[in-house]
Amino acid sequence: MRIEKKEIHEKWIEYTLTNDVGMSVSVLDLGGIITKIMVPDRDGNIENVVLGYRNYEDYQANPNYFGAIIGRVAGRIQGASFNLNGETYKLAANDGENHLHGGPRGLHQLVWEASTFESDEEVGLTLSHRSVDLDSGYPGNVEIKVTYTLNNQNQLILDYAAKSDQTTPLTLTNHSYFNLSGNLKNTVHNHQVTIDSSKFVELDSNLIPTGMLLNVSETSFDFRSGRALEEGFNNDFEQNKVAGSGYDHYFIFDNAQEHQANLLDPDSGRVMLVNTNEPGMVMYTSNTMEEGLKLAEGSSRKHLGVCFETQASPASLHHEGFPTVILNAGEDYNKQTIFTFLIED
Repeated sequence: MRIEKKEIHEKWIEYTLTNDVGMSVSVLDLGGIITKIMVPDRDGNIENVVLGYRNYEDYQANPNYFGAIIGRVAGRIQGASFNLNGETYKLAANDGENHLHGGPRGLHQLVWEASTFESDEEVGLTLSHRSVDLDSGYPGNVEIKVTYTLNNQNQLILDYAAKSDQTTPLTLTNHSYFNLSGNLKNTVHNHQVTIDSSKFVELDSNLIPTGMLLNVSETSFDFRSGRALEEGFNNDFEQNKVAGSGYDHYFIFDNAQEHQANLLDPDSGRVMLVNTNEPGMVMYTSNTMEEGLKLAEGSSRKHLGVCFETQASPASLHHEGFPTVILNAGEDYNKQTIFTFLIED
């Protein structure tokens, strides 16, 4: 196990966590951005399985949120406002009339305080930040810690901890784009996805939840037994078309299977298992990604990666029946997501 530190343009530090069995994860103190995850394929080739920029300067703006911690609230908040305890809070509108991923000055653009730890079995990085009252319009002073742990079972464990002195919305996630083909050799069309979910959130033409939960049965959103992502890319189902020929939807977990989700690339043999105590996740398949961005291993294009954004639902701020994002004053926020990388037998 080891940790390496690299200074980036005298502004940021990139920490690379390496285990004893050939996996490594690189993370910037800027936005907690995961820049690389290096894992072997079935032939032992160790390659990167997340999207990242070729030039580190591009992480400063990072409009695609590559690899970043997202918050205070991940996802879209309708009308860039919400009501809480009789008060109306106005947020920055950075997605048309709506508020997206914590706004233009969200957690993804901050330099976090960093500390590392190491043992015989794991190596890790803890990032800390204090978000002050009315930061981006949200109430409460919130102490946040996000910990990345890599162990010898090729598990990347993300632990999110927070506490606020006022009741406030909070749901944090990581916005890595996974592509298990390795070094962006292919798009994710042939990636097989399984999601333990029988219901997903309906979106309108602005990708805002309508307040309706839809049953996945007999639709391209039924991933309970696994299916290729391209089945949704090429589907005439209205919800696939709304998202730009793909997925950008919140799935509520049934918690009936061993894993909440998994991802398989049949060509490389790489598998990623997802376990979390979050109530659901947004699966986004880079439907609107612009072409020609200079990425570490090539140029960006549509459907080049898939995000598994484990979180609660910001739709709960405007509709009943959705997993709440409200954190009560003084309450401990403790969420965990584990990404386990394996090789298909």
